Amino acid sequence: MAQRSEINAVYAAAVVQGLALVTFPAASTIFTSPQYYDLSSTAYGGMFLPQAVMAILASLLGAGLTRRLGVKRIYLFGLGANLLSMLLLILSQFIMSNQVAAYGTLLLATTCLGLGFGLTVPSLNTLTAAFFPQRIDSAVLILNALLGVGTVLAPVLVAIFIGLGIWWGLPLVAGILLFVLLLYSLRLPLQTGTLEQESPGQTGKRRLPSRFWVFAAFALLYGIVETMNGNWATLYMSQNVGASAAIASLALTVFWGMVTLGRVLFAAISKRFPPDRAYHLLPFVIAAAFLIIAALPAGSAALGILSFGLAGLGCSALLPLTISFGQEELTIMAASVAGFLIAFYQMGYGLAAFGVGPLEDYAGIGLNTLYGVAAVIALILALMSFVVTRRTAPAGVAQKA
Repeated sequence: MAQRSEINAVYAAAVVQGLALVTFPAASTIFTSPQYYDLSSTAYGGMFLPQAVMAILASLLGAGLTRRLGVKRIYLFGLGANLLSMLLLILSQFIMSNQVAAYGTLLLATTCLGLGFGLTVPSLNTLTAAFFPQRIDSAVLILNALLGVGTVLAPVLVAIFIGLGIWWGLPLVAGILLFVLLLYSLRLPLQTGTLEQESPGQTGKRRLPSRFWVFAAFALLYGIVETMNGNWATLYMSQNVGASAAIASLALTVFWGMVTLGRVLFAAISKRFPPDRAYHLLPFVIAAAFLIIAALPAGSAALGILSFGLAGLGCSALLPLTISFGQEELTIMAASVAGFLIAFYQMGYGLAAFGVGPLEDYAGIGLNTLYGVAAVIALILALMSFVVTRRTAPAGVAQKA
């Protein structure tokens, strides 16, 4: 049975990881402002490419590293990489006059953030599943809701710090919290029990179950959908809708706020409203929100905020449920499911985070059109949700003749 101190550490780490993760997109207006970094849409999107690559590699390699080093060490390495990312982001503001050096520092910072995310988040999901084996679905939803709390706080804090003239206050706060959490976690056992006893060659020497690729495809497409909100909402609100920086930050806050509230809601009503049913419904909610966003006229900031809030509700439970469904069904790779699915989620993240900039700058495709394309992807997710929830015997469980 997990100690309360272990559970507290895991939940606190989720909040701080969320805060660190959204620090960069929350400050998008700083990165693109001529008064600060003066990045183009392509350069801004390019910042997230090393983040996605490192998150994918860390997530894929994390299961093997966990078997060798233990989940606690991987978790601590992840926190350390996040801390280094925040320190590099703070450092970059002192060399803004040298655009090449500043951009290189930002790329290094997002590289560390990707490494931190790819090591920390799968570890947190694995620890949570081990702490609450009888209610994995709701426990993983709560964990990701706390991750969402951090993502909500980031745009709020960056708006406050920008108003105070110290935008770098956000990475400073995140860095301090990460340092304190590292010190607190060092003395905890943080073990996963049976999940950590998986044979070292169990997933490495066998082919991945065919059902895994259904979960992986869903996670990848979901990553595209979520990133259209998380990385591009503020720029869309400021450039296309004409909203101020504060209102654009509010739209991002409302998006992540609804993601968080949705996860809490669906965890609370899971007995009366089964997770499968929520899983089928939510992609349609995202599609509706994206169609509204794509058609937003200039000056409709209030409707834009509401639309991104609706998109947040639609995104809320999809990734946590994909992970928990996978952990329940793909028992042959129980310790690897979270990391592998987060890797595919990060592939989708990378496609949307980096790909949108060149499409806008060089192909002349507006963000409103891209949100319309994202609505189609959400409808594909709706169809795929029925395939994901089609239960089979857990992979690796022997079948009766």
